[in-house]
Order: sequence, then structure tokens, then C-alpha cells
Amino acid sequence: MSAKFPIIAVTGSSGAGTSRTQPLFTRLFDELGVRAAFVEGDSFHAYDREQMLAILGRAQVRGENFSHFGPAANLWERLQALFEDFGKHGTGKVRRYLHTEAEAIAAGQNVGSFTSWESLPPCDVLFYEGLHGAVVAGEIDVACHADLLIGMTPTVNLEWIQKIQRDTRERGYDAQAVTRTILRRMPDYVTYITPQFSRTDVNFQRVPLVDTSNPFDARATPNPDESLVVIHVNEHSRLEADFDELLTEIPDAFRSRPDTLVVRGEHMELAMELALKPALQRLLANRK
Repeated sequence: MSAKFPIIAVTGSSGAGTSRTQPLFTRLFDELGVRAAFVEGDSFHAYDREQMLAILGRAQVRGENFSHFGPAANLWERLQALFEDFGKHGTGKVRRYLHTEAEAIAAGQNVGSFTSWESLPPCDVLFYEGLHGAVVAGEIDVACHADLLIGMTPTVNLEWIQKIQRDTRERGYDAQAVTRTILRRMPDYVTYITPQFSRTDVNFQRVPLVDTSNPFDARATPNPDESLVVIHVNEHSRLEADFDELLTEIPDAFRSRPDTLVVRGEHMELAMELALKPALQRLLANRK
């Protein structure tokens, strides 16, 4: 953790919706006059798309578990070094993973490749969103370097629906291939992804109010107005959320437990802003 160079990490599984938080934080940083560096977790994968396919093929032949959720496919030591360097000095090395054809064309590279490692430009805050913002494994402890940890944790069937819809529509994958990926990742999901949500300061869990019994046959992702959002503040949280105030400002919100607030899905962004903006303001005040 760092008073001078704070780190905010949004962590969640593939399809959890972590990338959808970036527009909200971009707006909040602009309102607060903050220069922020945005870092995607995928840039810390160990292999580009072609390399990953080759390694996966060999792992399947040998009957080995291998996925982007686990340590073998990631550069967690570099992610930890980035958090540590930024917290101390406001700098660090980053790169980008090129998901789409448009990103690849702009960079003059192939889809599924990485840009070169470069130093961060001068900035006040580091914002990370990805799979492993709160990962702890062996000598790796990324979580301890973050000043605010946010979990995006839709119910698992909804998470799978969102992943299948995104990967087929935006990334060109076949639905059956996405399903195989979900199954292959399950051991690492249980070991490395879900434990992170016990280390976060707050979790935002979207719960559908429509039938998602078979996520592998879903034709569309449930809309925000077809869901509720469960907002849980962990026992060790640094958020200092004022639930009484949130109850007065968010229509139809209610407490299900003393540390848990429930809001309608269409009010999720409002709830995130009201809960997280004061925490950002405190982090910025501490910098001064």
C-alpha cells in the first residue's frame, strides 16, 4: 500500500464485467483531477495467442491442467513488481495485449500479441482491472500492494453467459470452444480466482431475476433491470461505506445484512459511484 501513489484494483473472472468499470473510473478520475494509468490484467499473461494454443495442445496430450487463471500462464511476479514499484515511486513497466483486429491494426501487429514493455507515463493513480488484482500464491502477494480492492462477482451462471456472449460476438470464438475453456479452467478458478473475493474491500455481485439455469444455451445476457446487485463490504474493508446514506440516495435499496446492501441492477453504477468516490477522495487527500 502507498499513501503517495495509490493503487486501485478491480478483480474478477473472465466475463465478470471488470472492463465495464473503466468508464466509471475514468469519469471519477476526471472529476477529481487525477492522472491515472490504466492497466489490463491480460497484459500480464505469459504467452501470446499462438503460443498459448500450442502449449494448451501439449498440456492436453499430457493430461495436465493449464489455464489463464493459474500461475503457469501468467507473469504474476511482473504484476507484483509493477504494484510494488508504483506504490514506492509512481512508475513501473507495462504493455498491452491486443484482443481485437482494430487494436492490432492500430499497433501494426497480429491479433493476440503483446506490445513492447514500456515505462508508465507520469501519473497519480494506478488503476488495474483483470483476473488477478488480489491474487496470493506462494511467494506472490499482489493483494497486499493495493490500496483499494474491488471484486466484480456476478453469480456463476451469469458470469458464464456474459463470457460466452462476449467471446463469440466480440472475439470471434465458437460457443463450444468457450464452453471447453470454462471447463478446463475450473480447477484454477477454484484455487486462484474465488479466494481473491475474500481479500477485497468490497464485492459487487449481480444476481439475475430471470432464468439462467442453462447458461450454455442462453441467447442473451440478462439486462440490468432484470437483476439485483448485492454489495458486500468485507470485514477488513478500508472502504468506510456509509450504508445509511446510500439507502437514502439509491431508490429501493435495502440492507440484507449489516454489511450487505442490495440495489436494483439499473442502479449499479450509481451505487458504485456513491460507495467508491469517497474512498478515492480519501486516498487523494492522503497523497497531500
